[in-house]
Amino acid sequence: MEKVSVFGAGSWGTALSYVLAQNGHDLLLWTHRAEQAEEINNHTNNRYLKNIQLPETLKATADLKQTVGHSDVYVLAVPTKAIREVCANIKEHLNKKALFVHVSKGIEPDSLKRISEMIREEIPEQWIEDVVVLSGPSHAEEVVLEHPTTVTAACENTKSAERIQDLFMNNYFRVYTNTDVIGVEIGGALKNIIALAVGITDGLGYGDNAKAALMTRGLAEIARLGVKMGATPLTFSGLSGVGDLIVTCTSVHSRNWRAGNMLGKGKSIDEVLEEMGMVVEGIRTTKAAYQLSQKHDVPMPITAALYAVLFEDISTDEAVERLMGRMKKNEMEDLINLL
Repeated sequence: MEKVSVFGAGSWGTALSYVLAQNGHDLLLWTHRAEQAEEINNHTNNRYLKNIQLPETLKATADLKQTVGHSDVYVLAVPTKAIREVCANIKEHLNKKALFVHVSKGIEPDSLKRISEMIREEIPEQWIEDVVVLSGPSHAEEVVLEHPTTVTAACENTKSAERIQDLFMNNYFRVYTNTDVIGVEIGGALKNIIALAVGITDGLGYGDNAKAALMTRGLAEIARLGVKMGATPLTFSGLSGVGDLIVTCTSVHSRNWRAGNMLGKGKSIDEVLEEMGMVVEGIRTTKAAYQLSQKHDVPMPITAALYAVLFEDISTDEAVERLMGRMKKNEMEDLINLL
């Protein structure tokens, strides 16, 4: 048994807390809302996980200082846009080194920082034992039903990744390890863009041909950018690459797919976000990925088309026409360039 602190009581933070509590760890879950902490301590979190009975050993609090002092393993399960603020607040209460684990999937627009880089910028190095990324094809709604799920713990230090593997792994939640932090973070973040695009084509009424095309060519441009940034090509054939892409593009649990589906049916971004009521990471990530493609001179036509829909107010039909009307090329160019 270890003591673990989880920051963020949305669907994913709650689901991971469920796993940790089931594994017998001394778990404390932080939320910024006292009423939500009270509900969780009564064993439900119905806004995010309806009709799920949480373990009695899953304890929650709105006291950040208490959560920081509870352990030296910090699982950050807040949206990308909240990472810096939460880390800055955690920093105020640190008095020992901690192992930071982030489970969010995004890139910060403008700074173009990955989440592990943001953590290291906000937390002084003297308080960081290591930073691990936990990522993969994993819907919270299925994890709390104890459906078989596989994810990856990525860290350049294998021992740190293995420690997180041991914390989370059980008979329904299988954890692999990986040393390619860049690849795992890029794959996890950019698949949300492709899921938005797939949702749009589904909303437009297109079929499986369009979905397969977007997923396949989407993976190609994710890998192009990732490798240019220093990732290992094979990572994108793994859980945080093609695995996460499949689950996010094909499931009704996917926020990004649902948001894209509403856009394809003619709703505005503001209408979509109001109806969703939860963070849609792919929208901010589209801006960041588009900026990265410009910075690294990497062609990312699907990302560019989606960026035009989200931020330049072109119609979804026009975006499809732009993609289909591109110059002809050889499919193997991408694979050859990655080798």
